[in-house]
Amino acid sequence: MVAQRGKDFLLKMDEAGGGTYTTVAGLRSRRLAFNAETVDVTDTESVGRWRELLGGAGVQRASISGSGIFKDAASDADLRRVFFEGRIAAFQVLVPDFGTVSGPFQVSALEYGAEHNGEVTFEIALESAGVLAFEAA
Repeated sequence: MVAQRGKDFLLKMDEAGGGTYTTVAGLRSRRLAFNAETVDVTDTESVGRWRELLGGAGVQRASISGSGIFKDAASDADLRRVFFEGRIAAFQVLVPDFGTVSGPFQVSALEYGAEHNGEVTFEIALESAGVLAFEAA
């Protein structure tokens, strides 16, 4: 995989649930992480006392985080509404030359900040809230 432009990594949201995703904001930094818990089934009869894991038994999850500036007041209001209602919304992450991950996420953190001589910025964190779909690029 060759180097890609970071601006091509996009976070989109479908607040209404109608299947139409819109770009959330101007994210300057972003991160998508996948995790799977392990289930240890090691016992006294494990060969050589090596740890044994039970495949396919752990909980899988995805986390998205990013920071940047809102592109307009409407995108700010949409994200705030989803956060304060504690609602699960459909999000989509496009990673260049990797693919698209989409599904239900909950906004688990929404932080605002600003410098005296700069724009208002925000940081967001999302946690998966159900089955995710992956479509390879």
